[in-house]
Amino acid sequence: MSDEKKRRSAVALRYFAGTDGDSQHSQILAQGYGDFAERIVAEAAAHDIYCHNAPELVALLMQLNPDEYLPDSLTQIIAELVLWLYDVAENHPER
Repeated sequence: MSDEKKRRSAVALRYFAGTDGDSQHSQILAQGYGDFAERIVAEAAAHDIYCHNAPELVALLMQLNPDEYLPDSLTQIIAELVLWLYDVAENHPER
C-alpha cells in the first residue's frame, strides 16, 4: 500500500440550494492528504462544521478536481447524508 493511501484524506464541500428546488448542487472547496487533510478537518472543527468519516465516499470525491461540481448522483448521496445528520441531531441530541 502506498504512503498516500495510508495517510488521512479529507474533502471539504459547499452545498448550494436553489430557490426553485431544482438547482441544488455541491462543489469541492478543498481536498487533500496527510497534513493538508488534517488542516481541512481542523478548520471545519474550528467553525463547528460536522465532519463525517466515510472513506469510500471520500475516495470517490478525491477523483474530482477542486472547484468541480459534483455529479447529480454524488449530490444525492450527500443530500441524504445531510438529512440523516439533521434527523440524528434533532432526535438524538446526546450524540
